[in-house]
Amino acid sequence: MIPFSDTDIRSHSRPTVNIVLIGINALVFLYALQLAGSGYLWGGDSVEAFGFFLKWGFIPEELSSGRSFTTLGLGIRAVDIESAVPTWATIFTSMFMHGGLFHFAGNMAFLWVFGDNIEHRLGHFKYLLFYLVSGVIATLSHFAIDSDSQAPLVGASGAIAGVMGAYLLLYPFNRIKALVIFYFITVIELRAMVFLGIWFFLQIINSLGFLGLSAGANVAFMAHVGGFIAGVVLIAFFKIAIKEPIIPSRPPRNYWD
Repeated sequence: MIPFSDTDIRSHSRPTVNIVLIGINALVFLYALQLAGSGYLWGGDSVEAFGFFLKWGFIPEELSSGRSFTTLGLGIRAVDIESAVPTWATIFTSMFMHGGLFHFAGNMAFLWVFGDNIEHRLGHFKYLLFYLVSGVIATLSHFAIDSDSQAPLVGASGAIAGVMGAYLLLYPFNRIKALVIFYFITVIELRAMVFLGIWFFLQIINSLGFLGLSAGANVAFMAHVGGFIAGVVLIAFFKIAIKEPIIPSRPPRNYWD
């Protein structure tokens, strides 16, 4: 399910931070495309793309071992993969990288739909801080279960999962329109609590597969789970701080019509 529309909350301010985040992701994606060639669009492997991921993506073993990788041996060729930033900083740089067109487009669709209302609710600076903290917690969740992995973790999914967790507590009754592609193509409309509940359930199931029930998973589902839970918890504390009920009350009936 790929969301493309939700119930907008009336606001006189533009979601500037959300637009900038999408813009940075787009620029990094275009840079990777220029670096690796058109094959990168479809997730095709290339030495240039892999080197880019190893330089700027988060590699769990670098953090657990305390040493950074510097070269990648490819037969008689050695590729420089030494990061220009310390390992801890790649937790942040990895949030703006993607493994191909579908990875990038899917993430940006979710961020576009869910991010603007959260920014409206929190304000620009708090939203940026919330996004980054959610992304860090998501990355560390992945690290906690796979600290010896040498595979680079890339993508904004963990931080966006935090935004989705926030949306669940702030706007559970909003309507979400989504495109479903599964043997057929159709559009569905669901309450946010239903859409996000289904999404989170699928991440739980897939993360269990990653932990041993299924081989070959190449998506950091535990980062999604960790980010989503972080978003829920952070917004719960926010609502407590402003003396607002954690669980929103049922809206008036005309809200449903």
